[in-house]
Amino acid sequence: MKFNISEIFYSIQGEGSRAGRPCIFIRMQGCELRCSWCDTPYALEIKEKATLMEADEILEAISKYNCKLINLTGGEPLIHKNISILIERLIEEGYEVTIETNGHADISIANQAVRIMDMKCPDSGMSKFNNYKNIDYISRKDEIKFVVASKSDFDWAIEKIEEYKLEEKAGDIFISPVFGKIDLVELADLVTKSGKNIRMQLQMHKFIWDPDKRGV
Repeated sequence: MKFNISEIFYSIQGEGSRAGRPCIFIRMQGCELRCSWCDTPYALEIKEKATLMEADEILEAISKYNCKLINLTGGEPLIHKNISILIERLIEEGYEVTIETNGHADISIANQAVRIMDMKCPDSGMSKFNNYKNIDYISRKDEIKFVVASKSDFDWAIEKIEEYKLEEKAGDIFISPVFGKIDLVELADLVTKSGKNIRMQLQMHKFIWDPDKRGV
């Protein structure tokens, strides 16, 4: 039982409710979606064999870091066979496990972790692949993220928040601008005037390091 790993690195979490905390990132190789704004194109190809690692090898690799916060990201973690077993192993070893997932993959297989689920807005080109059944599995420990590239994306996000009563389901709802694609002052104004219990977030790591730098 091996997992296709694009990279493992230690940095700070740049997004979500854990932003600013030291975090170990386990980036899985392969994603079935192709978002127009994707910032990890090197991790998209499913057939590419990056580094095949067993669960024990992954645990050994992360043990050198004095950190108990894990982020499984990608690519898309939840398309990997037996990913629930890896999640269970990490939790058994005392790790706090969060998962960045694209909103298309079935999130029900990862109930024991904190799921940070993307809902694809129209400008991503992938909104038709949103799996709305996943909303039934969202709990208050989970988070929902809308990556917006325009005001029309923001308006679409607000419509979905209202339609699916997401404020009642998720612990946090984040509005995240595509880096360099939407004016931040404009977006802040839209968020404050929305009247919704939502949070604007920036990708902190892209302001600290070069936006294209890997491993941060």
